[in-house]
Amino acid sequence: MSDKTILRPYGDTTGDGMVQVSFTLPLPHDKRAEGAAAQLANKMGIQPALVVHAKAMGPEFTFFVVYGRVNHLVDVSKVEVIERDFPLLTPREANLILKKKLRRRLVVVGACIGTDAHTVGIDAILNIKGFAGEKGLEYYRELRVVNMGAQVSVPELVSRAQVEEADIILVSQVVTQRDAHILNTKEMSAAFREAYPAVNRPLLIVGGPRFEERQAA
Repeated sequence: MSDKTILRPYGDTTGDGMVQVSFTLPLPHDKRAEGAAAQLANKMGIQPALVVHAKAMGPEFTFFVVYGRVNHLVDVSKVEVIERDFPLLTPREANLILKKKLRRRLVVVGACIGTDAHTVGIDAILNIKGFAGEKGLEYYRELRVVNMGAQVSVPELVSRAQVEEADIILVSQVVTQRDAHILNTKEMSAAFREAYPAVNRPLLIVGGPRFEERQAA
């Protein structure tokens, strides 16, 4: 295709429209289940649909990988992207700004709230070793970082924030079943609104795989 704003998926050859999807059906693994997977893929617009992998997930569920062609096109010109509207600072630049303008160490309290026990994300942000070559916040000398770990209740987080006189609260939410991340975030937001007057309330920042920029408020 000469128009690079209109695209079709690439599989074996350019523009062939081939895609691969995976999903689980609540059926025991047999030929009927594989037929159901192919039927679902057909209804998703994948024609023809080839079930390339099927594996039982216990006695009542089957995991599938389906490969096939779609006719849908992507118009890249209509994709909306929220760009970062501020510069990225080096640790040295950030430290200098904090030292000059705040004149004290910025206090950051981080945690995984609710039943969420996944600390990889929050640890990568907070721990000095960081992730992928980027240092964590503990590396910044003008920050004081408190990592509360996982499965922290909202009342515990509010209480610790008050004790530490936190400026920023960082929360990681990985578990998303039944919108647990949304419910936990709303509970946290309400608790901080109740515990702090607006002028003294810490900045609340929540992140995770199911959050995106459009949800920021």
